[in-house]
Amino acid sequence: MRDYIELTKPRITWLILMSTGIGYFFGLAGTGGWSQFLQHVGVLRLFNTMLGTGLIASGTAALNQWLEREADARMRRTADRPLPSGRLASGPALAFGVALSVAGFADLWAGVNPLAAWIGAFTLASYLFFYTPLKQRTWWSTTIGAIPGAMPPVIGYAAAAGRLTADSWVLFAILFLWQFPHFYSIAWMYKEDYARAGIRMLPVVEPDGRSTARQIVLFGLALIPVSLVPGMLGMSGRIYLAGALLLGLWFLYAGVRVARERTVARARGVLLTSVVYLPFLYGLMLLDRPGL
Repeated sequence: MRDYIELTKPRITWLILMSTGIGYFFGLAGTGGWSQFLQHVGVLRLFNTMLGTGLIASGTAALNQWLEREADARMRRTADRPLPSGRLASGPALAFGVALSVAGFADLWAGVNPLAAWIGAFTLASYLFFYTPLKQRTWWSTTIGAIPGAMPPVIGYAAAAGRLTADSWVLFAILFLWQFPHFYSIAWMYKEDYARAGIRMLPVVEPDGRSTARQIVLFGLALIPVSLVPGMLGMSGRIYLAGALLLGLWFLYAGVRVARERTVARARGVLLTSVVYLPFLYGLMLLDRPGL
């Protein structure tokens, strides 16, 4: 059972559900104060949103590991995963991933709405059939992968509102941009492993790290103004604006440091900063929403 749970990548699924919950929260527009907000939450709908999204995310993770089992066997940090280590056979793992994905889609369709279900299906399909195979061909796969990676808040918003608005796409844009420093830092830290597996991440294509550092800085810089848009649209207030600016500058500073000193230690610093940045930004959004 532990091996099947490991296939679902629970730590990543937790981050996905956090983003889905943020999208759901902002999809509940015009609910007034906290007491009125709680009345409009729709506990059963929220439960099915989180359950369905979690099942699709878990199924996607399992199917991704099934597709990449041979590459994972060549990388030190993934060689001990259930499939490359031989603890699980590929057939049952494939069936497990398909079952989770189908169950997640069905739950979103029946328990939430078709829009959320189709966005979930698009997320799974684009991740497995575009991003995953492109990793062996081009470093642009990171850009393609950032699209499904930024979909969780859109699923949550669609689940609550039944439609998509500018607010949902702002949440998408923030998560889309955040991913680049996060994943480029991981690719930098494990570039030898990626090279061994034939995965063409940017640090593998250009080993000196100049282009990778430049991408980290540019996306960190772009994230600052985009992260301020929720305050400009009235999704959050002045406290959020100030906090988002400070968090963005801190994130950018970590990127500048890795550009000045292209070392694994600095790349790890970007990774740790990114892991702290997102929950804090979401927390500010929640706490400083006007009318709550």
